Amino acid sequence: MFSISVVVIACPCALGLATPTAVMVATGVGANHGVLVKGGDALERAQNVNYIIFDKTGTLTQGKATVTTTKVFSGMDVGDFLTLVASAEGEHPLAKAILDYAFHFHFFGKLPSSKDDVKKRKEDAFSQWLLEVADFSALPGKGVQCLINGKMILVGNRALISENGVNIPEEAESFLVDMELNAKTGILVAYDGNFIGLMGVTDPLKREAAVVIEGLKKMGIYPVMVTGDNWRTALAVAKEIGIEDVRAEVMPAGKADVIRIFQKDGSVVAMVGDGINDSPALAAADVGMAIGAGTDIAIEAADYVLVRNNLEDVITAIDLSRKTFSRIRWNYFFAMAYNIVAIPVAAGALFPFTGLQMPPWLAGACMAFSSVSVVCSSLLLRRYRKPRLTTVLQITVE
Repeated sequence: MFSISVVVIACPCALGLATPTAVMVATGVGANHGVLVKGGDALERAQNVNYIIFDKTGTLTQGKATVTTTKVFSGMDVGDFLTLVASAEGEHPLAKAILDYAFHFHFFGKLPSSKDDVKKRKEDAFSQWLLEVADFSALPGKGVQCLINGKMILVGNRALISENGVNIPEEAESFLVDMELNAKTGILVAYDGNFIGLMGVTDPLKREAAVVIEGLKKMGIYPVMVTGDNWRTALAVAKEIGIEDVRAEVMPAGKADVIRIFQKDGSVVAMVGDGINDSPALAAADVGMAIGAGTDIAIEAADYVLVRNNLEDVITAIDLSRKTFSRIRWNYFFAMAYNIVAIPVAAGALFPFTGLQMPPWLAGACMAFSSVSVVCSSLLLRRYRKPRLTTVLQITVE
């Protein structure tokens, strides 16, 4: 009878249920809080994150760039300048901002009030107003170039202008530096080999950015910002939200290299991004987190998808991972403690002293109870409450 009781009570069901039940519950809890987790491996790695790398545009910022400044240095009419730049637009968010700015410059007050009518008139105006473009080429991390009226136009950053042998006047350089120190991105324009003007673009920070960065620091995680933008703009943005470590003027492929540098000492690195340029870095990171409003390729490459486009969910994802694996460790403790106590009793360890013996039916009941207790322990995760982030001065991260 002792042997039968030992076989029954030693069933490893509790050990087998300790992890999958907790992961299953945590995945559902994450979804309820706007965090989609792609499997238990991602959930496990997130608890040990040491560094978290943030892209700037569309991740720390709202991704709603607007043109705030236009300066022409060639004597060209501002309207003609904007027409040239808008005609060279691409798919980048900054290009959309330039296109909208130029459109409103030309058609402000000339459109109907109805949204449907505005959309139709806008589409008609684009076909008539924009110039014909040839040999368009998008240069990742630099800008765009194309031919308009048979002449080359360059729209992008300093690197693009300098590489093509275009001289930037001192007055333009001084104006550009002032914009960058105020966290604006400078878009430089050259036409037919001559520098003709620049535009200042700003992308507002997300309201929760500074609070989230402070919260991550309280959790013992070191935040880093990596961007293709210039150093002055990057440092101004980082200072505003409290990030000390900045890597600027990084090409898209270089973001993955930055992650590998942090991984060299065995650290666990997370990446938060939203665009096509971020997908190599998201794939290279130990934990990739894609903003839900990002591109499909970024979402595909990530381990987590933050559906609400809210940076607070970065903290929720990491905190949920930690709480889940804390619960899993408790589950294993209960399961092992049960076996350590119950198996000797079932084997008759107390029989010589007390005459106490455990019949097989009672051993089966104890085995079932151990499994139920582990499942109930995992279900307690359903009571999870995400950290409260109210202000930088009042952050509760348990």
